[in-house]
Amino acid sequence: MKTSVTGFPRIGTLRELKFASEKYFRKEISAEELLQTGKVLRKTHWNIQKNAGMDYISCNDFSYYDMTLDTAVLFNIIPRRYKELNLQQLDTYFAMARGCQGESGDVRALAMKKWFNTNYHYIVPEIEDDTDIRLSGNKLWEEYAEAKELGIETKPVVTGAYTLLKLCRYTGKKTMDDCTDAVITAYRNLLEKCGEYQIAWIQFDEPALVLDMDRKEQALFRKIYEAILPAAGKSSVLLQTYFGDVRDIYQQLVKLPFAGIGLDFTEGKETYSLIEKYGFPEDKLLFAGLVNGKNIWKNHYALTLQVLDALHEKGIRTVLSTSCSLLHVPYTLKHESKLPQEYLSHFAFAEEKLEELKELKFLASCGDYRLQAVWQENEKLFAEERNCSNEEVKKRLSLVTEKDYIRLPERSRRQKLQKEAFDLPEFPTTTIGSFPQTKDVKANRAAYRKGEITESEYVAFNRKKIAECVAWQEETGLDVLVHGEYERNDMVEYFGESMGGFLFTEKAWVQSYGTRCVKPPIIWGDVYREKPITVEWSVYAQSLTKKIMKGMLTGPVTILNWSFPREDISIRESILQIALAVRDEVLDLEKNGIRIIQIDEAALREKLPLRKSDWQKEYLDFAIPAFRLTHSGVKPETQIHTHMCYSEFTDLIPAIDDMDADVITFEASRSDLQILDSLREHNFETEVGPGVYDIHSQRVPSVEEIVDALHTMLTKIDRDRLWVNPDCGLKTRAVPETEASLKNLVAAAEQIRREA
Repeated sequence: MKTSVTGFPRIGTLRELKFASEKYFRKEISAEELLQTGKVLRKTHWNIQKNAGMDYISCNDFSYYDMTLDTAVLFNIIPRRYKELNLQQLDTYFAMARGCQGESGDVRALAMKKWFNTNYHYIVPEIEDDTDIRLSGNKLWEEYAEAKELGIETKPVVTGAYTLLKLCRYTGKKTMDDCTDAVITAYRNLLEKCGEYQIAWIQFDEPALVLDMDRKEQALFRKIYEAILPAAGKSSVLLQTYFGDVRDIYQQLVKLPFAGIGLDFTEGKETYSLIEKYGFPEDKLLFAGLVNGKNIWKNHYALTLQVLDALHEKGIRTVLSTSCSLLHVPYTLKHESKLPQEYLSHFAFAEEKLEELKELKFLASCGDYRLQAVWQENEKLFAEERNCSNEEVKKRLSLVTEKDYIRLPERSRRQKLQKEAFDLPEFPTTTIGSFPQTKDVKANRAAYRKGEITESEYVAFNRKKIAECVAWQEETGLDVLVHGEYERNDMVEYFGESMGGFLFTEKAWVQSYGTRCVKPPIIWGDVYREKPITVEWSVYAQSLTKKIMKGMLTGPVTILNWSFPREDISIRESILQIALAVRDEVLDLEKNGIRIIQIDEAALREKLPLRKSDWQKEYLDFAIPAFRLTHSGVKPETQIHTHMCYSEFTDLIPAIDDMDADVITFEASRSDLQILDSLREHNFETEVGPGVYDIHSQRVPSVEEIVDALHTMLTKIDRDRLWVNPDCGLKTRAVPETEASLKNLVAAAEQIRREA
């Protein structure tokens, strides 16, 4: 038995990469200093895996921003507008990821989308008609050589050719089919170069194989690898899949000359049955993804060893592996000093999962593993009763009826009542909720948590910031205001802290995109609201203005999807528990005079099954009603907003409309407003605010740019249903760019109104 790690977290145990990158963006350190930080981190990561006894350690899984973007650069898939900036290679790379505005030029960033069913975001490669797809970068071989110098043999990781072609955006006349041959040639050249470096194993990540695949897509996959693999020479190719099973391509996949095939046994519902039904070739290694790379609960050794025993009995040569990259879990438990051991004993972050792999390898190789202490300790842990059940929560949920999911009257009547009540201008302007989290805001929150200031001092500071924020919004001319969310650390963690059933870590950071890291809460038990959460802040903000103040909440689906969920109950039950807790907050806000309430569902898509055939019964049938449950009890005149960001929505439009919100805002600018056609096609009834500029970039949009976007929107959306807003919340942005951008947004809305 050998062990393999599909990929390892790259941000560092204490987010060293994040902080170094942000210093580079602020020009506080040089490119050489940033690159040196990366080199130190890679050395650390490789040595941790080596010291844990891992047999197959990855390289090229390290990235300064995103691995899909790295693959695009490796194959010269760099749009012309970024090359014309004439920047250094590293700055061109960051311009693609973040945009660029300055003396070199003004370009927006490439589109950003969710990475399959995770909360990680990838940069979408963009292929123009004149893109010269070819092997051009050296990062892979440089990092392989780095590891080799340390005495560590690694397997380079690259996004696979099929997945790359499927993820790319084709902006001209060329289609995926037109680019296939060039991609094949580039990957053949990659394998040939790996041979020159005498690389033993190379890993091609092909998560797109777990999606629905029709015959044309199956034929494309075969064509690609029948052409690529002969160039492998003495290098062995591992075809790595994750996030599901490969039922549509399995029989063809195992016939191709891969030396190893990585299959996900944790999310792959049919993975084991596929092997039972069709077998697995004797001449290949099966990299069995049995240690969960997406959740933080400890592995139940008995269950894992049962699968390994069964594979062994079938004569299958097996490598024990993580189900996917450990990028999706925190780095280590070592920094968690506040949670009691009774909780920590149930968790395994990235470093601890290496220990699990090591122990499972030992148990699988030692004869009767039931006699071993590590097995017995693991069994004892899973036999323990966890204090996670709340009978009042279960009883309340059991009393929910079908009518509790229905809001009356119907939306068309509500919208008329709301327009009369609010008397907003055409194209009402607003923001998504948060304003910049400046150093003083973070310092105030940290001081309060550490007990260095009193609660009254903490509240007074936040009230001062809210007053400044409200005054600035009024002066700028925004129509619907927000209080700025200065009291909030994170849109999920903040709500979880006022709900029973959640646990919180100190430094369990996970990369969401680029330098953005999140610290997901852990859902330990049944969830309920312990006390009002936002009411005091929203009521105070409303007292400062005659304009409408939005109450800002996070929805139940997002709270669950951006937390580490329980594995002992269904996600349906967890989401509905959270929905009732949010419902309590919605009704309290309304009772206290808040007339617009935004319930963000930024993460609606994360748990959506990757196969469309599973969408309804396994997710949408309870996720959409859960959102309706949060707001079905409010008055007709109370306007419910929701927000979604950086997901692909076009295939979910009917379900989103079925959420029965009154207004929805969503990310649109990075994807060039592609969603608008789908809204028109499906007769979308909800009022909409497609984001008019990208807040994940530091650049300031001009008035003309926003006006052009609004003109495009008006070709697809009726005038009386269009809102004007940024893509997302503004907490990560600096104050000067935020103020300049919002002033331009208001000016653009005013110009459009005058054109009537």
